[in-house]
Amino acid sequence: MRIHPIIPLWIIIPILMISLLPIIKKFQKKNLSIIFLCLCLFLLNLRIQIKTDSLAATANNLDVLFVIDTTISMNAEDGFHNQTRLENIRTVTRDIIEELSGARFSVVEFDNSARIVIPFVKDTNLAIESIESLYPMEEFYARGSSLNKPIEIMKKLLSSAKKKEDRVRIVFFLSDGEITNDEKLASYADLKPDIDGGAVLGFGTTNGGRMKVKDEYTGTEEYLTYYDEHYNQMDAVSKIDENNLQKIAQDLNIDYIHVTDEGSLDKKVQEISKKAIRDSEEDRDTGYEDTYFIWIFPIMILLLLEFKKL
Repeated sequence: MRIHPIIPLWIIIPILMISLLPIIKKFQKKNLSIIFLCLCLFLLNLRIQIKTDSLAATANNLDVLFVIDTTISMNAEDGFHNQTRLENIRTVTRDIIEELSGARFSVVEFDNSARIVIPFVKDTNLAIESIESLYPMEEFYARGSSLNKPIEIMKKLLSSAKKKEDRVRIVFFLSDGEITNDEKLASYADLKPDIDGGAVLGFGTTNGGRMKVKDEYTGTEEYLTYYDEHYNQMDAVSKIDENNLQKIAQDLNIDYIHVTDEGSLDKKVQEISKKAIRDSEEDRDTGYEDTYFIWIFPIMILLLLEFKKL
């Protein structure tokens, strides 16, 4: 089970508390229906989803490749809803996968090197879980951030996918755009002929965020620090580099989008969905099914009770 709130919790909870506190302080039995009504609306807004193996997924001709930055900077705590950049990536990719259900998905991660996490598969649940399992590499092994690592693997996967006729190849490149190992950004232009759409997605802010890393001796998480020229210990701060991300987007001939909330990609995903040609047959797929509609019936009953009081 999981929740996928329609209105973010950080907005709805204060509204609910402001609405209910005066009623609870001056509690009367006649107000019970209002209290229950607010609670039912809150539960509906949570959009509780349960795991199921009975979802009907219509196969389509999309091959969707996620290329995900898992360098230490993705631990920076300047994502939307006060989350880390990688937590934001998990949220965004889950929504993309669910909206494009029926496509084939592949995941590549990169830090000091690039690796295929999963090849192109139709299993949406596997795609989501493979991204949920990604974590930034430990500080001890880090050798600085480079955006050049995934180029060869991307070329291999996209060239292989291109051999299949009538497939539409979509790429989502997800990163903060930072380069910290003094490498010059290489060109991605050679990949352009193998790509039919997608977007480069930027995470983080220009003000930047601090990063927690695990201490190799104690196992505890502490903020990453460094010493300046005067030997003062300073917090390391990672900032988004949109120039690098825009250059990659230009090379690939796809859009660059700075992701600032869950809705940042709605228009782009709808545009990609229109490219899909769907098969006539439906497969059964593993995924999550909405249950919010069950709260509509008690809400209607409670509203009727309130109208009778008027």
